[in-house]
Amino acid sequence: MIELKTHSEIEAMKPAGRFVGGILHDLQERTTVGTNLLEIDEFVHQRIVDRKGAESCYVDYAPDFGTGPFAHYICVSVNDAVLHGVPYDYDLKDGDLVSLDLAISVDGWVADSAVSFVVGKDKDPEDLRLIKSTQEALAAGIAAAQPGNRLGDISHAIGDVARAYGYPVNLDFGGHGVGHIMHGDPHVPNDGKAHHGYKLRPGLVIAIEPWFMKTTDEIYQDPKDGWTLRSEDGSRGAHSEHTIAITEGGPIVLTQREGDPISEEFKG
Repeated sequence: MIELKTHSEIEAMKPAGRFVGGILHDLQERTTVGTNLLEIDEFVHQRIVDRKGAESCYVDYAPDFGTGPFAHYICVSVNDAVLHGVPYDYDLKDGDLVSLDLAISVDGWVADSAVSFVVGKDKDPEDLRLIKSTQEALAAGIAAAQPGNRLGDISHAIGDVARAYGYPVNLDFGGHGVGHIMHGDPHVPNDGKAHHGYKLRPGLVIAIEPWFMKTTDEIYQDPKDGWTLRSEDGSRGAHSEHTIAITEGGPIVLTQREGDPISEEFKG
């Protein structure tokens, strides 16, 4: 069931959004060559412990698309790992493409956001292009999230950017409703038909999350951990995500992140 939030409920969600955005900003600043993925996980764990009212959305999360509880505090996907990456004992290398996906509940309200970046100095221009495509798709999806538009307008805007860059789009996983739980209705595919689907209304809070792979739209689940999704052909993936609220005046980003142009454009 799709739930619409009141103005006061959207205001109550903002602390969670700022908290998640702040952690991702800090992680992007401190994650570099030699950073261990388990260090990233522990950093998030400690921030949650230190924040009154904060709870992980991941530790006990056990949906049907994973194997058992996730049991970590953040998804860390590296290179051909594109979604749901389980942190493990790995030191990042120069040129690794890292995607961080974080969802936390604060005082009962969830915020969900993701960012991708390349560590070190050896930054492949094709990796940077891939990351930029997801950022542009995210901005386009948010811009389409106007009252009176349709859910398909968001999906179509995202898909248009992917097509412009020449990237295929996987429709198995996409955006979703956000509220007291991490994953709710509606599902927000990363491609679709404009002017089709649910009519967007003020009070709708959703996570929009374009993720693309360079040369495939096929994925498989890594049997080593039962969670990490990898590209079928080994190509790299990137992932950008914000939790947004649709208001009478248009969309606003709840997961504000310092230095992020999208946060500035839709700060509300």
